[in-house]
Amino acid sequence: MTGRLDSVRRAIAETAAACGRGDGAVTLVAVSKTHPAEAVEEALSVGQRVFGENRVQEAKAKFPALKDRFPDLELHLIGPLQTNKVKDAVALFDVIQTLDRPKLAEALADEMAKTGRRPRCLIEVNTGEEPQKAGIAPAEVEAFLTDCRDRLGLPVTGLMCIPPVDEEPAMHFALLAEMARRLGLAEISMGMSGDYETAVRFGATHVRVGTAIFGARPYPAA
Repeated sequence: MTGRLDSVRRAIAETAAACGRGDGAVTLVAVSKTHPAEAVEEALSVGQRVFGENRVQEAKAKFPALKDRFPDLELHLIGPLQTNKVKDAVALFDVIQTLDRPKLAEALADEMAKTGRRPRCLIEVNTGEEPQKAGIAPAEVEAFLTDCRDRLGLPVTGLMCIPPVDEEPAMHFALLAEMARRLGLAEISMGMSGDYETAVRFGATHVRVGTAIFGARPYPAA
């Protein structure tokens, strides 16, 4: 696994350099969903510190002990967040990348006010305006951001997207990056194992890479 991790890191660095972007311009979020804590430990042993998980319950079982041992570990929630899991999510995650609806924004604001813990939030943008997919429509992002920040006081620092699987991702990455620039948001999370180099070329500050690092996901038998 460490060889694959090194390869991804090298590809990110080379692509960023070719675009005139400096060292550290792109953060690799190693997506460890469905992989055991031992795989995360192996990545930690070679200096990886930023990880992404899709499910609150899985992360809750895997990461508290690792965070105790590695205080600089940063954990990102990159999957959908149900409002009944907000308490656990705010307690465990350092970044919530999937702020995708007003009801969730309200719940996060309430929990942050109660606990004083304020993980950074990224607004998930439905760049393809797919009816079956979560996220804020591009035309509604500015109003949603204003409400999250001004009324609810949420620490929104960026945008994320998952392009439609059957479309060229570049146009979606370009749209997200331009939207972030226009809104003055510093963090742009886009790109996964199959297209992270394209995302870097279009200005991603965070890429979410799982399979290219950890290999095929070991899904449990039905």
